[in-house]
Amino acid sequence: MSHHLDTPLARQNGQLYIDDLYVFSGDDSTVFVMDVNSTITGDDVQPGFHHEARYEFKVHVDDAEYESLTYRISFGEHDAAGRQPLAVRVLTGDEAREDSADGELVLEGKTGEPAEGAGLRVWAGRIHDSFYIDLSLLSRVNAAVHDGTAVALSGWRPEEARNSFAGTTVESIVLEVSHQHPVLTPGARTGVWCTTKLATDAGGWRQINRAGNPMMWPIFWPDDTRFTYPANTRHPSQDFTADGKNLADRVAAVVAAGGTAADSHGYGETVARELLPDVLPYVVGTPSSFGFAIRNGRGLADNAPELMLSMVAGTAVPSGLHPSSNENLRRPVFPYVVPA
Repeated sequence: MSHHLDTPLARQNGQLYIDDLYVFSGDDSTVFVMDVNSTITGDDVQPGFHHEARYEFKVHVDDAEYESLTYRISFGEHDAAGRQPLAVRVLTGDEAREDSADGELVLEGKTGEPAEGAGLRVWAGRIHDSFYIDLSLLSRVNAAVHDGTAVALSGWRPEEARNSFAGTTVESIVLEVSHQHPVLTPGARTGVWCTTKLATDAGGWRQINRAGNPMMWPIFWPDDTRFTYPANTRHPSQDFTADGKNLADRVAAVVAAGGTAADSHGYGETVARELLPDVLPYVVGTPSSFGFAIRNGRGLADNAPELMLSMVAGTAVPSGLHPSSNENLRRPVFPYVVPA
């Protein structure tokens, strides 16, 4: 599950660790964005994408337990100019969740260059990261979740908040799918997650990391610096059975300590059911918003950290940052991100 923060493993293998997932409406299209390999881990990040990995967008339709559409992006080794060849394959039906299935090759290109065909557009490369949060605020919520205490906001001055990710970059994959697609038509109810997988010596594939809702790992498992928690390797269909009680109890303890919910256990379970399975809901063709009024996809401007921190606390946790914090790091047209 997504994690920007600096850990020894992320520093060594940032190409495989997902920072963010975005899903929003584009130009008569649905746009999927996966960010990996943040420079928040240090200046010595390995450039580009892992040439022995798969980067996959997974789409569930009509609240289905399993995905029925997968877009799989793979990369080759760097050429003399530093570019990597890329290939996009689509897998549908039962094949969408099979690592052994080859799928259909629908698009090829190179990093740093847009490629278009078959109702798709793709762009991949290093960009200026549009994510924004003051990590000193996150540390307050981390402490509350860890200790089962109220979120300590005394002394927190939102007006003095600073974006800890200002000036950082990430590797980004932007995939745009036309509304003419037979599944991703306007009005279709979808759930989206993404994953990275690495080839094994035995010839198979091992799931390394996955992401749906933002901020899950930094809030609930910040001490797992080696990413050993099993949530990374399981399928979202197993999430609530495996972790529902854990998340519910953690949130219940925080709101009970803070007095922000009359029924702390009921509130905790409600939040756990909102966040698990860890899949981002989106109705195709509608405005995206990961906010207090509705969770429907996630746009590049959305203040997702503020919503997630407030949800856990059971009360408003003002981040002090706003969409204007990153307005120069997003564009209204393809590829929607700003190359670094």
